[in-house]
Amino acid sequence: VDLVESGGDLLQPGGSLRLSCAASGINFSIYTMDWYRQAPGKQRELVASISSSGNATYADSLKGRFTISRDNAKRAVYLQMSLLKPEDTAVYYCKTNHRGRAYWGRGTQVTVSS
Repeated sequence: VDLVESGGDLLQPGGSLRLSCAASGINFSIYTMDWYRQAPGKQRELVASISSSGNATYADSLKGRFTISRDNAKRAVYLQMSLLKPEDTAVYYCKTNHRGRAYWGRGTQVTVSS
């Protein structure tokens, strides 16, 4: 199982960004996919999840600004982020569970700063 995130960048507050996660080694369409993030000095936190049927859930604090989606044909999951704030600065990780084990990508850095 391999998860590879991309799309991280340095941008100003109020900006938008779309992260991508490409998956391989699993039957992608049947798995729930998650986005997590970890800010400096803080614990990793769940940002959003999307089920195999496309049902999305979000951290309460991020509802309305972040949107998770998936493209099963491309074996990819996306995180669209808008109205970004400095506190959104973090490494963003893609995760899934496969046969009882958690698999993580290596992460992509998002920095929001003026």
